[in-house]
Amino acid sequence: MLHKILKIVAAVISLVGIISLVRIISAGDDAIDAAALAGDTAIVDPMAWAAYIMLGLVLAFVIFFVVKNLFTHTEGLKNTLIGVGAFAAVLIIAYLVSGGDTMQYKLQDGVATDGQSTMVGAGLVAFYLLLAVAAGAMTFSGVKKIISK
Repeated sequence: MLHKILKIVAAVISLVGIISLVRIISAGDDAIDAAALAGDTAIVDPMAWAAYIMLGLVLAFVIFFVVKNLFTHTEGLKNTLIGVGAFAAVLIIAYLVSGGDTMQYKLQDGVATDGQSTMVGAGLVAFYLLLAVAAGAMTFSGVKKIISK
């Protein structure tokens, strides 16, 4: 029963998206740009709302089924918590390592604060750390595969 309801909801949202796409294509780029400059986004709004609703539904179902699976199959819970803890540790280390930048960065809403600069730096450091770990894991796996043959 739930499967049929979800298929109907997905079909309705898809239909709204298709109708919105046809409206957008038939209006043309120039008309949409002119309307957007005037503050009228009525042509694009239904497509955006369909995308937001679809994204929200997908995220809700993914989170629901992941949590359900964690509590029904508890043998994977330990590994999941280790992974979440390791990711949190990487984020904390990245935040502690990255310092505020002394430069003044101009943003649309003014100048970036020291906290914003620190958060951007932490995101970059976390990205580089995770990139290094992924590259190391792939290299280790490849070398191990070559040696074992």
